[in-house]
Amino acid sequence: MTATATAWQLDRPGPATDDGPLRRVVLEPPDPAPGEVLVEVHACAVCRTDLQLVEGDLAVRRQPVVPGHQVVGTVVGHGPGVTEPAVGTRVGLAWIAGTCGRCRFCRTGRENLCEDARFTGWDRDGGYATHVTARADFTHPLPDGFDDLDAAPLLCGGVIGYRSLGVAGVGAHSAGTTLGLYGFGASATCVIQVARHWGVEVHVCTRSEREQRAALDLGAAWAGGYDERPPVALDAAITFAPSGDVVVAALQALDRGGVVAINAIHLDRVPELAYDDLWWERSLRSVANVTRTDVREFLALAAEIPVRTRTEVLPLESANTALRRLAAGDVGGSFVLAVDHS
Repeated sequence: MTATATAWQLDRPGPATDDGPLRRVVLEPPDPAPGEVLVEVHACAVCRTDLQLVEGDLAVRRQPVVPGHQVVGTVVGHGPGVTEPAVGTRVGLAWIAGTCGRCRFCRTGRENLCEDARFTGWDRDGGYATHVTARADFTHPLPDGFDDLDAAPLLCGGVIGYRSLGVAGVGAHSAGTTLGLYGFGASATCVIQVARHWGVEVHVCTRSEREQRAALDLGAAWAGGYDERPPVALDAAITFAPSGDVVVAALQALDRGGVVAINAIHLDRVPELAYDDLWWERSLRSVANVTRTDVREFLALAAEIPVRTRTEVLPLESANTALRRLAAGDVGGSFVLAVDHS
């Protein structure tokens, strides 16, 4: 094992620029605690939640912290009491990094709501690094069919999109229903592929003409701007943009009994609603985190379809640049930080 490790660490939030606020640190590889494994990182995708943490929109829970929660790597060491996953196993790490396992939410399959949950890259160091430790029971062996760079964006955008479909009431039983996607970044790119696999008719609203074309290429029945309404009433919608105005637009496009699932950990505000927009048993629901079951179900489904991601690969040393470009909207798909261990 290498004698040193490198990480890009957040000491305090600040604007994303090519030079900060992440700082490169060199240290010894971390020692896995009891119940943990040490993972040699191969790739880590960049998420908008990382940007919100780095710039201070999402409150920092520990300082310093290494961001990154879409991690692909290989198990290279075990902490006391751990034998699985075996050394050499390729695994993914997702947003959810640990739960108590005892509360009423954990006991009823809702560990995403655990009040004592811990999150990768927020409560504990994440994957903007050459090495990271993780609870062994919160690692996810990766199926064949994806290389490291393509697998990384599936571990947050893909998984949270999959959970959003369920919250919106859309599943394998939903052929012929109509679904609106508001925003068309990395997560929506995965969602549309799953929805089309299930026979769902998808309509996409996004301000980017490039993303509108990408949505049509992936099978959307219609694509337009946020100021346009889809040509049919929607049975369900998922919003990805962190804007309350977009949530209202999605709600107004719903048919009776429809659901808007808000796929955002941070929202600027929720504007005043006209009750007529909510009337007829329309619903607003938030999507909070994911469970390990979500991760494993989605990875299996993504390998079956297969779900393909749009990526731009940058070296780990360009973590700040990736965040700066994400803030500027200068990305088509997902940035993935590739780690060179040579």
